[in-house]
Amino acid sequence: MEQGWVRSRRSGITALYRLFDVLLIQGVLYASLAYFNVTPGKDWLIVGLSAAVCFAFISESVELYRSWRGESYKRILGAVTVAWVAVCAFLILLAYSFNAFGADYMRPAVAAWMVFTLFGLAFWRYCLRQLLFAIRLNGGNSRRAVIIGCTDAGYKLAKDLAENPQLGIHVNGFYDVPEFQEQACSIRDEARFPVLGTVDEAIEKGRAGELDLVFIALPMRAEQIISETLDKFSDTTATVHILPNFFVAKMLHARWHQVGSSSLLSVFDTPIQGFDGWLKRLEDLVLASVILVLISPILLAVAAAVKFTSPGPVIFKQRRYGLDGRTIYVWKFRSMTVMDDGEQVAQAKAGDHRVTPVGRILRRTSLDELPQFFNVLQGTMSIVGPRPHAVAHNEEYRSQVNGYMLRHKVKPGITGLAQIKGFRGETDTLYKMSRRVEYDLEYIRRWSILLDLRIIFLTIYRGFYHKNAY
Repeated sequence: MEQGWVRSRRSGITALYRLFDVLLIQGVLYASLAYFNVTPGKDWLIVGLSAAVCFAFISESVELYRSWRGESYKRILGAVTVAWVAVCAFLILLAYSFNAFGADYMRPAVAAWMVFTLFGLAFWRYCLRQLLFAIRLNGGNSRRAVIIGCTDAGYKLAKDLAENPQLGIHVNGFYDVPEFQEQACSIRDEARFPVLGTVDEAIEKGRAGELDLVFIALPMRAEQIISETLDKFSDTTATVHILPNFFVAKMLHARWHQVGSSSLLSVFDTPIQGFDGWLKRLEDLVLASVILVLISPILLAVAAAVKFTSPGPVIFKQRRYGLDGRTIYVWKFRSMTVMDDGEQVAQAKAGDHRVTPVGRILRRTSLDELPQFFNVLQGTMSIVGPRPHAVAHNEEYRSQVNGYMLRHKVKPGITGLAQIKGFRGETDTLYKMSRRVEYDLEYIRRWSILLDLRIIFLTIYRGFYHKNAY
């Protein structure tokens, strides 16, 4: 729950950043015009909006709206300065091209706007940063962390985190790696940072959802052990960082972090957070609402067909894994005479006797999936994302497919990259499931709104009918 609390606040803070930026850019512009007795008009409104839009786009390229937990204020100031100076350069070039702002009485107002906007953008971020520090010092907005490897680098990181409580990262302790015999530590402090067990126990904690952050602090010569540890943690939903630098070929969304003098590399993380998370949620709400209105006659017709052609409920709910591996209930039109949702769930096969005549049509055309748009409105699913599997299938494949659980770093979707690539329907071989997971992880790495729209378009263009859907 603590991790979810942190993430929800982070998304809200990111949205607040953008809102304040827009208001500040516009507010300082009109204040400068008023001070220099320049009459504001629609042209100035366009200038202000253009500056806000340009600043938003350029800010994305310098990752201004990502989480800056653990970063120095100098780096934040540098990102803000780069983004705003680029906006100013663009506006000056545009004004020069169209001979705008040529009047002598306008130039001081524009110059004041550009200078004081930069000051305002930097100052309010400093104030918000101090507010977040105060909240974390009082125990809020915090995360639980453990360190793998009782090394000098690991204890140095633990000390850095302890000496910077404003970061809100609390190290519970260390987990030892018995296979690595060269981890003698000269600065061990059992009282502050106890050894909680072995790496296998840490992995079990991660699988149980009891770890927020994991720092791997093994030296480069332990490459094999680091690789094996990463493989094991890929079966959890913990956010994993490596100390020191170590290249990982199968990382999802790598990003450097700085804590004191310690450098960290985020490995298993998601790009769909903060403002991007809000943007994807807005996409889901708008599209799902429009689609549900358009398909409402189809929903009624299918519901009637299911109800009057076989006994049982119209809607079938099945447990699936959602975001961060939490259990959700996915809704479908009932297409079978049974409603399996236990430890063993057999996938539908060609000629499956459990599938009803109407259900066979629904499954072939994907019409049985339409109620999942209500899951999207509910917030447990997204329109585009990795397809959710039955809990029994997750437990079966998570030990067979490397990185399988990383699919759950984003919300499951009604359609996805794997589906438009042909990996839809029955996964009767390990190869098919492995390929599906590969495309799911590729989607997470490459995510963007444009990619979502492309997948939706191709899903509609290629049709909902599929020969492998039984």
